[in-house]
This record gives sequence, C-alpha cells and structure tokens, in this order.
Amino acid sequence: MNVLMFTNTYLPIVGGVSESVQRLKRQLQASGHGVLVVAPRLKNQPEQEEDVVRVAAVQQFNGSDFSLPVPIAGQLFEAIEAFEPDIVHSHHPFLLGDTAARAAETYGLPLVFTHHTLYEHYTHYVPGDSPRMQRFAIALATQYTWLCDRVIAPSESIRQLLIQREANPAIDVVPSGVDTARFSQGDGQTLRQTLAIADDACVFGHTGRLAREKNLPFLAEAVCRALVKQPQAHFLIVGDGLAVDEMQRIAHAYAVEQRVHFTGSLHGQALINAYHAMDVFAFASHSETQGMVIVEAMAAGLPVVAIQAPGVTEVIEDGYNGKLLANDDAEEMAATLQTFCEPTYRETMSRWAKATAEDYDEQQCAERCLALYRDVIAQGGPFTHADDGGWDRVRSRLEAEWQMLRYRGRLLRHLVQEEWHQERPDWWPGTPRDDTERLP
Repeated sequence: MNVLMFTNTYLPIVGGVSESVQRLKRQLQASGHGVLVVAPRLKNQPEQEEDVVRVAAVQQFNGSDFSLPVPIAGQLFEAIEAFEPDIVHSHHPFLLGDTAARAAETYGLPLVFTHHTLYEHYTHYVPGDSPRMQRFAIALATQYTWLCDRVIAPSESIRQLLIQREANPAIDVVPSGVDTARFSQGDGQTLRQTLAIADDACVFGHTGRLAREKNLPFLAEAVCRALVKQPQAHFLIVGDGLAVDEMQRIAHAYAVEQRVHFTGSLHGQALINAYHAMDVFAFASHSETQGMVIVEAMAAGLPVVAIQAPGVTEVIEDGYNGKLLANDDAEEMAATLQTFCEPTYRETMSRWAKATAEDYDEQQCAERCLALYRDVIAQGGPFTHADDGGWDRVRSRLEAEWQMLRYRGRLLRHLVQEEWHQERPDWWPGTPRDDTERLP
C-alpha cells in the first residue's frame, strides 16, 4: 500500500504532530508499505530525506514554531502521480490539509484525517485573536471532517468532543504511538552529574515545546512552590520556546533559579536520558488530544502529575500511574509533587506507568492505523487519474477546487449563523446542523 501524508509540521520541528507523523511513517515503511510525506520547507531541515516532498513556506509564522506552507500545485502533483498513492492521510484541517483534500478529490482517493490538535487553543498565533477566532478554529476543523472518508481521534475523549461538535461521525480512536522499548532504556546519571544534581535528589521534570498554549507559567509556579518546600529538589525542563523567559522570571521570584535547569531542545537518546534523570513528570497543558510526552515519560518509568484535560485523563489513572488534579491550583499541585519525593511512594507507580505505556507502543498503533486504511479502501475502491489524459486531469482538479469552494462557503455560512446565535440565542436561521448543510 502507498500512503500519501500531508503535514504542516515535520522535521526539524519538535512537537507532537511532527513526532507522530515520523513514527507512523517509520512503522509503515518497516512493514513494507510506501509512504510519501508532503511537508513545508524549513530551516535546518535534513539535507538528505527519503520519501519527503518539501513545499515552499513562510518560516516561523507570527513568531510561532510553525510555518505557513505555500504549495506549488504543478510540481506537487507531478510527485504525487509518480508515487501512485492508494490513500491520502491529512494531519491538519488547513493549509496542506486543504491540499490533501484537493489531491484526494483529484485522484479519486479516500481521505483520512487525524484530529491531532485542539486548534482553538492556538489562535493566539493569529493576528486578531478573539473568541470569534476560537469559534472559527473549531468550525474549520469540524467542517473539514465532512470532506473525509474517515476521521482518527487520538483518544476517546477527543472522539466524544468531535461527536458533540457534530463532526463527521465516522471516527476511529487510534493513539499516536511511542517506541516504548527505546524510551525504557536511558542513562540519567550523566545528565545529573553535568547539572550538579545529587544522585538522591528528587527531580521534577517536564519536556515539550515551551509555548503559551501549554499552560507553562502555571506549571512553573506550582513546581517552584514545591522546590521551596523541598530544598534538595530540582526542576529539569527540556524544550525551547517563548515561555522560557516567563518561567525563568517565576523561578527567580521564588529564589530557586539555581535548581531550575533548562536544557533546550533534546533529541534521540539525549531526550531519553533526560527522562531518566527525572523522578516524576509534571504536566499542566489543557490543549492536548493525547499528550505523547506523558506516554514517553511513563515508558521511562515516571509517574505523572497532571491537570485533568481531554486526552490526558485516558492515559493517567489517578493513584495508579500518577495523580490527576481537577483544577489549576498551584498549591495543590506543589503539595502533590512533594509526595513523590518519597522513593517508596513513586516506585510502585513507576511500575504501573511502564505497564500503561505498553498500550501505546508505536508498532501496535501503526497496525491499528493500517487496519483502518484497509477498511476505508475496501469500502470505496480507490482509483487514480494519474494515467488519464490531460483533459481528464484538468477536469478532476477543477472538481477538487469546486469541492473546496463549497467547503469554504458552508464554513462561512456556519460562522455567520454562529454569530447570529451569539447575539440572539432565541433565533437560529435555518437548520445548519442538518445533514443537508454538511459537506458530502
């Protein structure tokens, strides 16, 4: 099987979607399947890449870690036709996600979409951020599902959220996988020695993009309070981003900056070793659909203290492999983290955390995704226009553009009606939630 993937984030970007696409690609290829990834051209990307097509992109859009792809259709469709895909897998509902929908329509291929992200938590990267922009982000992703033959939710809570939002109900839960065997083997002592952290010190840890949507000022506040109460404890932070300065300011305010360590972004074995230098993982994001770093931490044997949020609650079982907190209460989180400074308390949860991580092994997750591909193909019998004459290809592309125009038009109508509903809750024009108003 040949799988054509579209993603707005890929190497060298560090993040959940980028890692998810890389891991799925690697596992599918290891099983003998072809994968072609269409991704933005990025600074410091690998010089030699197999099975990746890069398209022009505006770098670090509006100060974010993300790029703004600008695909050149002619060159891109030549690569697609040479690859002869059996199925299209989109990892975003916009930008290259639009291109994925056009490609699927042009070549008569089934389209699968993974809803990786709660996009309403990312609107601060767009000028004019407002509640209206958040509603737009929700509507954009929800309406996009109606262009797709199947939707993948990384967790059951996200599947339920999509159903609540009246997305396409053809939804399967397939988590993003982690190489659990690899993450279970690491050397944390060397990093501890480098940072002058004693072997018997309790280390609270966090990894990931240090971005606004990750609720990191709250996390820093909670952990620094715990450090004040535990003079021998340390806070190890792996990652980079715009939140670094604020986190450092909070550490300075609590006079614990000497015990708060920022490593910057780490990759490969260095990242795994960093997990093994920690004793407990702290997580406060509300914007996750699964939280792959939580699974990575558990694969390294770390219990997790986190705030209840979609996706997170399905990985963490309170009192079993970590602790779940109901609210953003910094004092409560600090007190909970302190309990993990007792080795006996955390060792039991560490064993259970490793057991939980096994359910998210990337090979198993890739097999589930592959089974979904086969089911979608079996239901629709894919065909390709790659060998058609020039006029047939042009006609197919025009049909694809018409589909996208219909999609955008209905999205606009949906948003206008939402605005009316916000201003006049007692009046709702038409029946936008009827199937007749959804995309085919």
